[in-house]
Amino acid sequence: MSIWTDLTGVDHAVRFVDAGGVRTRALQAGTGEAVVFLHGTSGHLEAFVRNIPAHAERYACHAVDMLGHGYTDGVDEPYRIPRYVDHVLAYLDACGIDRAHFVGESLGGWVAGRLAADHPDRVGRLTLVAPGGTVANPQVMERIKTSTRKAVAEDDIDLTRKRLQLLMHDPAKDVSEELVEVRHAIYHRPEFVKRVDNLLCLQEMENREPDLLSAAQMGRIAAPTLIVWGAQNPFGDIPEAHRMNDSIPGSRLEIFGECGHWPQHEHAARFNRLNLDFLGEAR
Repeated sequence: MSIWTDLTGVDHAVRFVDAGGVRTRALQAGTGEAVVFLHGTSGHLEAFVRNIPAHAERYACHAVDMLGHGYTDGVDEPYRIPRYVDHVLAYLDACGIDRAHFVGESLGGWVAGRLAADHPDRVGRLTLVAPGGTVANPQVMERIKTSTRKAVAEDDIDLTRKRLQLLMHDPAKDVSEELVEVRHAIYHRPEFVKRVDNLLCLQEMENREPDLLSAAQMGRIAAPTLIVWGAQNPFGDIPEAHRMNDSIPGSRLEIFGECGHWPQHEHAARFNRLNLDFLGEAR
């Protein structure tokens, strides 16, 4: 089945939005309060295709290719966290969205968390899915940097497949050939290849450490927050999730068993029920 099959009966559009001068690809569907979905490092909006249909029944969904990712243009500077935040804010402004709920996975969770800390008026509820940004683990950073750069530099599609398989607890179930082909095409866009070092800059200690979400920043997050973590997350151990839970006032932590780094994809039905219940508490 196609990764887009779930959207067959959903009124949706893939659009390009001028977000502060950056041509930005977004999947938009549904009506109501805005929910913005932000993916992880070297990812793209297809990470949320299994989630959009259920959420679009109640909300105006915006799954966005972040700065320099997917089919969104990059810029000639390292993609640091404040720059990602500025791009997301520019997208909100371009779409006339004053306030949105956020679902951020991995890097997207890091960006959404920083946005919530620094711009509380723009964030309703916050869902952090295997979020990054609280630790600097040299082994994990090297794994992300090496696997991504190699898949981008070489045409062998198996390298892209292996990069995606890193994310999942059960790759045979959750890494489809179409998903591999979508990411392989993105990895080999001239725009993406040209600026891959900008994209990977947060895997360098001198960039990552100053941008980490500090306990003080997390303590400023006023938005009701749900943290979702995979018990077999290859990029972060469970104690990391508990530290984040302890740092964000009133936050709630849910740990999914038999799950890696993409809970929203690997256990989509469970995630959708959980997150819709969480978002519904705002009404």
